Amino acid sequence: MPARSVYLETFGCQMNELDSELVAGQLRALGYRFVAEPDNADVILYNTCSVREHAEQKVWSRLGLDRLRKQREPHVVVGVLGCMAERDGEDLIKRMPVVDILCGPGELDKLPALLDNAVRTRDSLLADEVGGNTEGAQQAEGSGEEREREGNSDSRTRSGAGASAPTSSSSSSSSSSALSMSPLLPSASSVTSVFPPDVLRAAAGTSARQVALQGNTSRRSGTLAAAQDTLELLDLSRAVSPAAGHNGSAYVRITRGCNKFCTYCVVPFTRGAEVHRPPDHIVDECRRLADAGVIEITLLGQTVNHYRFEHGAAVTVNGIIQPQKGRSYSGAGGHRADPYRGAGVTTFADLLARIHDEVPAIRRLRFVTSYPRDFGDDVLQVIRDHPRICRYLHVPAQSGSNAQLKAMNRGYTVEEYLEFLDRARAFLHQPDAAGGGRPLAVAGDIIVGFPGETEEDFAATARLLERARYKNCFIFKYSPRPGTVAYDKLPDDVPEAVKRRRNNELLALQQRISAEVGAEYVGMTLEVFIEGLSRREEKRAARDRPAAGAPALRAGSGAVGLTIGGRPLGAPETLHEVPSACAMPPLSEDEAPTPDTPARGVQLSARTDGDLIVHIDLPPEAAARAESLVGRIARCRITESRQLSLVGSLVD
Repeated sequence: MPARSVYLETFGCQMNELDSELVAGQLRALGYRFVAEPDNADVILYNTCSVREHAEQKVWSRLGLDRLRKQREPHVVVGVLGCMAERDGEDLIKRMPVVDILCGPGELDKLPALLDNAVRTRDSLLADEVGGNTEGAQQAEGSGEEREREGNSDSRTRSGAGASAPTSSSSSSSSSSALSMSPLLPSASSVTSVFPPDVLRAAAGTSARQVALQGNTSRRSGTLAAAQDTLELLDLSRAVSPAAGHNGSAYVRITRGCNKFCTYCVVPFTRGAEVHRPPDHIVDECRRLADAGVIEITLLGQTVNHYRFEHGAAVTVNGIIQPQKGRSYSGAGGHRADPYRGAGVTTFADLLARIHDEVPAIRRLRFVTSYPRDFGDDVLQVIRDHPRICRYLHVPAQSGSNAQLKAMNRGYTVEEYLEFLDRARAFLHQPDAAGGGRPLAVAGDIIVGFPGETEEDFAATARLLERARYKNCFIFKYSPRPGTVAYDKLPDDVPEAVKRRRNNELLALQQRISAEVGAEYVGMTLEVFIEGLSRREEKRAARDRPAAGAPALRAGSGAVGLTIGGRPLGAPETLHEVPSACAMPPLSEDEAPTPDTPARGVQLSARTDGDLIVHIDLPPEAAARAESLVGRIARCRITESRQLSLVGSLVD
């Protein structure tokens, strides 16, 4: 029998993308196979985000479609993972009984058990509805001729009202003969042919109700030593191999959770307290990725520069050093170095230097996202003195108004934020460095229309953009998020039309600034990381293929890439959209020039040290090299700055 097929779609931040990669590796190791379309999957998983309302609406829309499908194929298992599951909890299942699995971001190591239980429970539901476990088992085990005769009935009916479902796997053993167990599955047609329409209706409206949520348990202790952290095993068991389809770039988590409690943000409630991984685990993971051919690593954390591991407080459980809960910075901030640095402590600056020095095969080391108040000179010095650490900082400001920053509980003033940018540029901005420019590129985040924002506040934010000179800035209209302080205590008093106007004005302003920043790069010769085909080239390749619209394959992997926000991972589209890894469709035979078809060039998408997108046009005679260049670093002379990207040519 074929292995169960899984469709995994990811919404939200880079941390979610990494979580999805780790989950996929875990399930593949257990025999599951991944598909690019949900209609071809027996298991549908959504790794969700609660930061933006738009991402949540996409998930609700997907679940509505799954509900319709489940009326025909009630054996299908649907799971909601990540922040949306953690925040909404079992209320999500009450609203959408189509959901069988809820798994918060702090419990993803439990997903295989949840999935197995959900499969068994769905089998049990079908068997119970057909008139008892024994009778259901007998029907499911009928001969092929019996199934063919029974398959004449029409099972495509609408779902009835949801009923209560088993809440654990205790009832799963009785259903073992009704359908084959995870990860193997008979065909969908045999499932629908075995069971009559009334059975399908009842089973489709019932959730398997497999739930693993962190709740508030992560904040029960303020001690440095976290309790036994089984989630760390998910990172430690990461599947790493040259055939993993990484295209030379990978994420590595160093912290998770957040202690800041910004009033608009749900992350501290969904991902829990700030937790820091042991440095040896991080360095070893980087080394294994390098051995598998990765040359660029992005370190991830909600407040990545808060990383700190105090070795004197380390706890070992079953031979594994456990992550630690983060200790809050003391004082009012503005530290020039980690206040707890010293012997027996690995600070963020120490970790960067250690990865750089101990894993020389990593040619680019970057990190996101940084918190401005506690970014010390010790980190800036390490970046300056270690040439393979990228000159790129993503440091959200969120507003240019001190009144708004206070309402957001950001913990710093506009003046402190700008002082940090000045310090960072003094250390790192070297556009005329010998052997090639090393300019510092800065990106930011801004929220417009936050409760209480006046026209004066908005004008102050516009002035901040002019002063900050971001290479790009992610600008969003405020949307109240359930579970946040702002949702409960601050009225959403800025009219939608005003939010939309302010948002558009800031976008136009930032577009001009981005173009001006990009123009400064013209004439520079920089090292760029070649990620794959440009978006334009991918569209052209898809049009030319016989199977137009087929999902892109990661170069050399032969495996379907993970789906991010509804499409397979692909090349960055603009200067403002910078996914971590890109998929390059292998050149098919019908794309290769023949005596009857003219040769054509290929456009590649690359990224500078400072995270700007560069499009490189290879002439027809060099197009055959395109695939071999993906995942490599090359020297590139910037020849043109366009509205959303740079243009360059390779320098031999």
